[in-house]
Amino acid sequence: MLVDDLWVYQNPSSLQLEVTNLLIYQSGKSYKAISKALRLPRTTVRAIIYKWQKHGTVENLPRSGRPTKITPREQRQLIQEVTKDPTTTSKELQASLASVKASVHDSTIRKRLGKNGLHGRVPRRKLLLSKKNIKARLSFARKHLDDPIDFWENTLWTDETKIELFGRSVSQYVWRKSNTAFQKKNIIPTVKYGGGNVMVWGCFAASGPGRLAVINGTMNSAVY
Repeated sequence: MLVDDLWVYQNPSSLQLEVTNLLIYQSGKSYKAISKALRLPRTTVRAIIYKWQKHGTVENLPRSGRPTKITPREQRQLIQEVTKDPTTTSKELQASLASVKASVHDSTIRKRLGKNGLHGRVPRRKLLLSKKNIKARLSFARKHLDDPIDFWENTLWTDETKIELFGRSVSQYVWRKSNTAFQKKNIIPTVKYGGGNVMVWGCFAASGPGRLAVINGTMNSAVY
């Protein structure tokens, strides 16, 4: 193959140049002749040929990249911990890993959990329901499932409450996957009559919400 007979693409790709470089080299041409024909620096020509001689290819080789700071086993440990207790903080996970290896930054832990679909989310606050409450609500829903629209238009919903938030602060987060916001382990339960300072009563109907009334003192039948 002669350099003078070589057709070089007007806008050749990197791989095309490397293959052409190799073909010319195999035809017995010097680095200088190849450099002139392909308009490539002589150092580039030499590097392409060296790669072919060492690896048997001129294509880009896979890069090893930076070694991961968290091993697959440690990743499984992190996932197990937050699955068992979604309120576990990244600092607590960091301390857990530090007991078996060098310290890993908490941001690295958050990124690794995120790659596994676990993201820190503000937990929803829902009324703590006993098994009896759950059973009663489900029974009511089934009983009235097929009631006509006028039944609901003439229904008034009322409730009074004094709410105390218990457990950790409201600024906490939970590790959870998408569409799991209302799973029991991912919510902050609230409880009635737990020592709050204000009792309120409210109502709503199909037409909209009613007025919220503040109750002073004990809520009895006369006040109700």
